[in-house]
Amino acid sequence: MKIDLISEHADPLAAVGGVDSGGQNVYVAALAMALAGRGHSVVVHTRRSDPARPASVPLAPGVTVSYVPAGPAAPVPKDELPPYMPEFTEHLADRWARRPPDVVHAHFWMSGQAALQAAEDVPVVQTFHALGTVKRRWQGAADTSPAHRIATEREIGRRADAVLATCRDEVLELRAMGVPEQRISVVPCGVDVDTFRPGGPVAPRTGRPLVLSIGRLVPRKGVDTVIAALRRLPDAELVIAGGRADDEEAVRLRDLAGRYGLADRVRVIGSVPREDVPALMRSADVLVTVPWYEPFGMVPVEAMACGLPVVASAVGGHLDTVAGAGLLVPPRRPRALARALREVLDSPDRRRELGEAGARRARDRYAWPRVAEQTEAVYTQVIDGQPRRLAALGG
Repeated sequence: MKIDLISEHADPLAAVGGVDSGGQNVYVAALAMALAGRGHSVVVHTRRSDPARPASVPLAPGVTVSYVPAGPAAPVPKDELPPYMPEFTEHLADRWARRPPDVVHAHFWMSGQAALQAAEDVPVVQTFHALGTVKRRWQGAADTSPAHRIATEREIGRRADAVLATCRDEVLELRAMGVPEQRISVVPCGVDVDTFRPGGPVAPRTGRPLVLSIGRLVPRKGVDTVIAALRRLPDAELVIAGGRADDEEAVRLRDLAGRYGLADRVRVIGSVPREDVPALMRSADVLVTVPWYEPFGMVPVEAMACGLPVVASAVGGHLDTVAGAGLLVPPRRPRALARALREVLDSPDRRRELGEAGARRARDRYAWPRVAEQTEAVYTQVIDGQPRRLAALGG
C-alpha cells in the first residue's frame, strides 16, 4: 500500500518540545515507521521551515519525509499558516496527479483541508489531534486559532472518508460537530514499548521524592497547578522538562515557584533529547500531567510503559489511558492534585501497584504495531469504498 501522511506544521524530524512541536510530531513519525514495518511505502508531507533541508529526507526504511515549499522556509506559528496553505495544497495536487497514493491520512485541520482539496479519487482519512471547539471552550479569548477553523473542521469531518478519534471522549465531540458516526473509528496513539520500558538506564537524581512534568511549555498544560500543589508536599522536588529554559512560560513558572518559596525544589530543565526521556522517566517517583484539556496525551502512556506511576487530569484521552491504571484528578485543582501525589509518594506499594498496572496497559493496548494494524484496517475499508466521502459542502 502507498500511504501519504500530511502533517503541515508537525515535522516528524523536528526536535520535540517547542510551542508547536510535541505529540503530533512523535505520532506521525512513529505511525509512519510502524506502517512501513508492516510492508507499506510511506511518504510524510510537511511544510519546509528550514532552507537547509533538501526536498526529501529518508526517515526510516520505507519512509520518506517530503518538504513542501509553502511560505517562507522558516518557522511560522501554526495559527499563522493559513495564507500559505493554497501553495501547500497546489504542491500536493501536482504530485498526486502524477503519482497518486492508495490512501491519504491527514493530521490536523489544515492538513485535512489541503488533502481534501488536492485529492480527487484518492480516499482521505483524517486525524484532528486537537479540535477547535474544545480549544475555544477552554481558552476563550486566548485562543489564537484562525476564525474559520471550527467551520472548516466541521466540513472536513463531514467530507473525509473516515475520521480517526484517538479516544472515546473525542467521539462525542465529533458527533456534536455533525461528523457521521459510521465514519468515526477510535484508534489511539501509540508508544514504543521497546524504548519506553521499565528496565533500562536511570537519570541521576537527588534524594528527595521526585515528581516529573514533561511536555510542551504552554499555559493549558497546567504546570502552574503542579507548582501550586508542591506547596503541600514539603519534602518533594519537581522537575519540569520541555521547551527552552528561557521560554516565556518557563520564565513564568520559575517566577511562580519563587513567589511560593519553592525555587530550591523546582527545576525547569528545558528540552530533553528524545533518546534521554525514558531514563528521565525511570528516575522519577511519579509523572504528573494535568492539562485543562488533552486530545490524547502521549506522555502519560510513555511514562506508564516505563513503569512510572501517573497522576493526570480527568480529561480527554486520560479517561481512556490512565483511568484504572493511574490516578485522575480534576484539572486546575492544586489541593486534589497534592492529595493524589501524596498517596503515591507515601506508599512504595502503591507506586509499585500503579507502575505495574500502567506498564501492562501500555504494552497490551498502545504498542505501535497494534496501533498500526488498527490504522491499516481503516485504510483498507476506505480503499474498498466503505465508509464513503460526502460531496463538498455547497457543491
